[in-house]
Amino acid sequence: MSGEPLVYLLDDEPGVLKALTRLLHAHGFRVQAFANASALFAGLVPLEPACLVLDLAMPDMDGLAVQERLRSEGPDLGIVFLTAHGDLPQGVRAIKAGAEDFLVKPTTAAQLIPAVQAALARSVERHQQRADRAAGQERLARLTPREREVLGHVIAGKPNKLIAASLGTVEQTVKVHRGRMMDKLGVDSLAELVRLAQRLGISPAD
Repeated sequence: MSGEPLVYLLDDEPGVLKALTRLLHAHGFRVQAFANASALFAGLVPLEPACLVLDLAMPDMDGLAVQERLRSEGPDLGIVFLTAHGDLPQGVRAIKAGAEDFLVKPTTAAQLIPAVQAALARSVERHQQRADRAAGQERLARLTPREREVLGHVIAGKPNKLIAASLGTVEQTVKVHRGRMMDKLGVDSLAELVRLAQRLGISPAD
């Protein structure tokens, strides 16, 4: 992966694509430009943080439909919309669906570059969150069934003695399972364990 941030462009007007590509190149971005949604989806690299600058009104698939498909398929792109009309209801819908900004053509560098930078930062954050969840799930899979049970009780705030009673074992055994469980999950404190469980969607035991 290059050190330059990647920006995808989607617009059915060749002149707009050319002008935006030149502008973004001048500010140090890598650019991949597409004239239709089909070409964009064929060219996406979903594992790399990136920003998508896209037109709202296009003949094959409008920008809102592109945004919805991206959300359903998973790529964590930061999105910046461009429109020639400034349709407020559509802008509100785009922002509520996660777009970083909604700009009116013709846009300027002072408007576009900060929006692209913010969208890229959001994409990097989403990729990191996804990577953290994947790493957490991998560590979680290393737990034995009994360690997984202990995890549920620990994040519920139960002391070892009460956990032992719930599981029908002795307190010393719970201490052993608890230590191994925390080692496998790579956490050093109850606070870290609770935060990890929240990220992974693990519910406390009753």
